[in-house]
Order: sequence, then C-alpha cells, then structure tokens
Amino acid sequence: MLTHKQVWDGIDRLAARHKLSASGLAKKAGLDPTTFNKSKRITKQGKPRWPSTESISKVLEATGTSMQEFVELMMGATPGSPVGRGFRLRCTSLSEVEKGTCLDAAGFPQPGAWEEIEYPAIEDEHAYALELDRDVAPPFYRTGDILVVSPGSSIRRGDRALARLRDGRVTFGLVQRRTAQRVVLTELVSGAEVVIEADRLAWLARILWVSQ
Repeated sequence: MLTHKQVWDGIDRLAARHKLSASGLAKKAGLDPTTFNKSKRITKQGKPRWPSTESISKVLEATGTSMQEFVELMMGATPGSPVGRGFRLRCTSLSEVEKGTCLDAAGFPQPGAWEEIEYPAIEDEHAYALELDRDVAPPFYRTGDILVVSPGSSIRRGDRALARLRDGRVTFGLVQRRTAQRVVLTELVSGAEVVIEADRLAWLARILWVSQ
C-alpha cells in the first residue's frame, strides 16, 4: 500500500535526480508550475491531496523514467543512487513467521539461511519479504502475494500492519490505536475492530508494500 507521503517523496526525488525543483519538474512535463507545490499537497480542510495519474505519467515521460524507477524513488532511492537494479531481499513464508523460527522476539530477522528475492532498493536494513502461502485477507492479500515488512518502522494510525500474537497467530489490519496497554486494528475485509491486549502481543510490524 502506497502512502500519500511516499508518492510525493517520489516526485521530489525525481525532481532532485534531474536537478530541478518541484515546479521545474512540472514545467518540464508541460504542467502548471504550481502542480507539485507543497501548498497543494494538503487541502484547506487538512485532507491529503494526491497527484493525478495523468500528471505522474507526464513527468515520467518527460524525464524518461520508467514506472519501476519511480517506485524505487517512492520507496527511498536517493537522487544519486542507481535505479532499475534490484537487490537481494530476505524472504520467508507466513508459516515460518507463525512458527517463530526466522524472526526474534521483537519481529526482526534472525541470522541464518534465508531465501532471497530481487526487489527494488529499500532503505531499511531490517526489511524482509513475506510470501503468503494462503489467502489471509482476499482480495487484499492472497496466496502468492509478497509483502515487504518493516519491523523497525514507526507505525501510525492508518498504516497496514501485521501483528504476531504470543500463541503464534498472525493478524493483518489497519492500525487505529496503539497504546502501552493494547493495539486496536481494523480488519481489512470485514472492517471489524480487533483489540489486542499488550500481554497477548509478541510484536507489531508495518507493511510497506505488496506485490501481487
């Protein structure tokens, strides 16, 4: 799931890669110079405003940037870094996460034999790929989908996350509240509220991306 910040960060990094300001990038693509202004990224009511797919398409064409390259920029590639080249991301299955054999008590990858997959660059040394071996929240997450999970990222309201309980069960949902006493998630499919008390929770990790 892409966030509002990631999309706008991708545009800013694309501009920086071509030594342009946000307004310079817009003009290069034949758009109004104010299209990507920071003042236009939030409405007067305080709601996030997203760039249109048309404006993104035009800047990609104007700069000769592929969608894969733009995704890498959204995920953290810096202006001087190479793009279009995958790197090796540690990969495990949902079953292994439930068994607790590949992650430590805080949900971070443990040393050992991991499978690896090619993936666009992500600036997170602790991130890993989780391959689903069964449907967990169709149509959002199905068998064969690969989720990129970051156990070290800060988690905010509205983030997609997975929670591993102390009994080994794994739950997926949108984070609504997190306190010292409990975590409250909203199930992706039913929208039902799930309350997990702190003494039942082993760890909570943010889902950065899903490849379907």
